[in-house]
Amino acid sequence: MHWSVTEPQGTTRHRRARRTAGAVASAALLLPLLGAAPSSSAEEAPANGLQGAFTAAAAEYHVPSSVLLAVSYLQSRWDTHAGAPSVTGGYGPMHLTDARTAIAGTPHHSDGTEDARGDSSRAALTPDTAVPTNARLPARLKTLAKAADLTGLPAERLRTDAAANVAGGAALLAAAQRDLGEPLSDDPADWYGAVARFSGADDSTTAATYADDAYDVMRTGESRITDTGRQVTLAARPALSPDTAQLRRAGLRTASADGTECPRSVSCEWIPAPYEEFGEGDYGNHDLGDRPASQSIKYIVIHDTEGTWDGVLNLVQDPTYVSWNYTLRSTDGHIAQHVKAKDVAWHAGNWYINAKSVGLEHEGFLTAPDTWYTEEMYRASARLVRYLARKYDIPLDRQHILGHDNVPGPTTSTIPGMHTDPGPYWDWQHYFTLLGHPFHPTYGKGADLVTVLPDFDANQPVYTGCVTKGEPCTAHGSSEVRLYSQPDENAPLIQDIGLYPKGDASTTGVNDVASRVSTGQRYALAGRDGDWTAIWYLGQKAWFENPRKQPTAVRASGPAVTPKEGLAEIPVYGRAYPEKEAYPAGVPVQAVSPLPYKILAGQRYAAGDKVPGEYFYAPTFDTTPHRVVIGTDLYYEIQFGHRVEFVRAADVDLVP
Repeated sequence: MHWSVTEPQGTTRHRRARRTAGAVASAALLLPLLGAAPSSSAEEAPANGLQGAFTAAAAEYHVPSSVLLAVSYLQSRWDTHAGAPSVTGGYGPMHLTDARTAIAGTPHHSDGTEDARGDSSRAALTPDTAVPTNARLPARLKTLAKAADLTGLPAERLRTDAAANVAGGAALLAAAQRDLGEPLSDDPADWYGAVARFSGADDSTTAATYADDAYDVMRTGESRITDTGRQVTLAARPALSPDTAQLRRAGLRTASADGTECPRSVSCEWIPAPYEEFGEGDYGNHDLGDRPASQSIKYIVIHDTEGTWDGVLNLVQDPTYVSWNYTLRSTDGHIAQHVKAKDVAWHAGNWYINAKSVGLEHEGFLTAPDTWYTEEMYRASARLVRYLARKYDIPLDRQHILGHDNVPGPTTSTIPGMHTDPGPYWDWQHYFTLLGHPFHPTYGKGADLVTVLPDFDANQPVYTGCVTKGEPCTAHGSSEVRLYSQPDENAPLIQDIGLYPKGDASTTGVNDVASRVSTGQRYALAGRDGDWTAIWYLGQKAWFENPRKQPTAVRASGPAVTPKEGLAEIPVYGRAYPEKEAYPAGVPVQAVSPLPYKILAGQRYAAGDKVPGEYFYAPTFDTTPHRVVIGTDLYYEIQFGHRVEFVRAADVDLVP
């Protein structure tokens, strides 16, 4: 069933945007989440570990073990997360939900100084909105209580004991099977309807997509070592053919995908963002366009919501708020589309990137490392991105699939306020594997580069400020690697003069991207010293630990740029705008504003696309004066720091 939330209050033309350091708001949401603090470790069945727990629960509740294993894999990849909850309050391998307080928080577009639109042709867009509170929770967010009733096990044990959690999941599946009037069969083909119901989806399309994914897992099989160091295996059953007709008796609503731009392999519905005028020349919450006919789409930007599904859906339907193209739900991977790809959503804080990108918001929280993302959401997102990449000819690499934290500040003054989601706990390595483009070493002629590639689970740099400023976050796997000024972990961190214009030192704060690189990003080698590797980064030589036994980067080849011979330094830009001669009458010339960074002679930076300067002029609700201005001055996109930047092609040579 759907649930209702209080409408946002106070949405006026005086707006706020998300602070980069949004830890306090998210922590306030997550500290009381679901009653008990996570235990330091989750218990397992003593005989055969988690594998034995699945076998025992399957026997006790008469659920085929393959069904139980497949459902758990979609939720958690069999990880226990030390008893900590997911982004929607799901616990343990079976993701049993108990989200009594998971409905309040500050969505990331509502906090801080970033102007989500990022264009000086009109007033900055800084939303002001009250977050919905005290809403009635849907059934999908309170399955743990039902599992406790079915098993007789205490809720705390279901949260923290992995074997009990698996038993709770088995009990829920068996109950769903009985509710459908189906026998507790030992044939997994007979459990399609129960698996669909387990998803918690209230519509048949989402439920069917979830069940289809579970049966795909059963057909192909899976095996991995979990976060507790135990091997879990699901043997492949290639010929498995489930009884899909069971879904018709599940009593779920029909959700229409009419009007959506989604692949058939995901569940998608159209929940439009409004294009409305509301006085004094102001309007929201996106711009009408004609992409890709008028200008190409080159980027897909990955966000997390910093709020829960129902709350952010209310906000994106508010014409005084900002917008993005898609939102993805954590529990079952369901997708809502809000803005057509032809139009320009206001999501990235950089108008050049907005005009050439599609934005995906994922239900989640950057500063809560243990509020993990479900496998089903990762899979749905990957399918959507593959579809968009094929449709708009977007390469599947980290020069084109950006995190919001990789989007550059368009001007010097905007750099400190740029957002940092999805942050260090988004698993880029796993995500690109799902995209069908896993990262790996590459060799060949070309610039001497490295691809950042730490082992996500083993790589656990210390971050601070998730709950309290300066206090360490919970240890957790991370996609990011820390950078130092010397090959020594006691050396100062690399400085970022854009983020810290007064010369303040970089920090280990979870939102501080000054001195860290992320999985899949490529950088030019600048030196080696034992187990340490140096790269060119923000105009400096930056060092990171890269031991042979546990490498955090691998060799790569590809193009790089370096200042033209005879130039001591060249400027760096946060947007690729045309030269002034390209602007027609009636379109104000946009400043080609260099950032405070410089590339010095002899330095090299990994290069992406070579593109002409481009600007989409869209200052009004009336689209008559809208223009796309394309210049002759060319730019290279480069991996300069944690964020991408741009350099004029006339200033650099391509290496080799």
